[in-house]
Amino acid sequence: MSFINYLSREINCKIVYYGPGLCGKTANLQYIYGKTNPNARGKMISLATETERTLFFDFLPLALGEIRGFKTRFHLYTVPGQVFYDASRKLILKGVDGVVFVADSQIARMEANLESLENLRTNLAEQGYSLDSVPFVMQYNKRDMPGIAPVDELRQMLNTNGAPDFEAIAPEGTGVFDTLKAVAKLVLTELKKASGG
Repeated sequence: MSFINYLSREINCKIVYYGPGLCGKTANLQYIYGKTNPNARGKMISLATETERTLFFDFLPLALGEIRGFKTRFHLYTVPGQVFYDASRKLILKGVDGVVFVADSQIARMEANLESLENLRTNLAEQGYSLDSVPFVMQYNKRDMPGIAPVDELRQMLNTNGAPDFEAIAPEGTGVFDTLKAVAKLVLTELKKASGG
């Protein structure tokens, strides 16, 4: 569902960071934003209400190349984690090109991870997408916390499709760019297929 701007010769791709409340979606975006060249990124916009926050910014990666003479600009979004903000989540998923699911590695948060993943599947299906067909990457965040599940267990519970997955400590940047590069690569592969080359 990429948007092509012929005037600026850019293909705009939307990547959504999804996951339960306080799993580290915002920490991922803040780290990426802080490490992105200010000349290649837009402003970070935070849409906040009393109880929910959605972050958004776009950037033009300079090293990812072009598709048929067009540069790719990535728009990164987070969704509010709390279940009662489902309408916001649905809206943010509209026209998505790639999804990163940020899982909280703490055993105590497994139920929240499973609930959020199921919610993602449902919301994608409502828009005619499937988790099997959308570029999708799994991130196991908070690997520095006490009481975390082993990665094999997280894979078994959350990543049944065998999507690319990464361990992360988002505030430190561990695994953050690996996750982003993986989803960006999958999105670009889809774009190239769609454009016939």
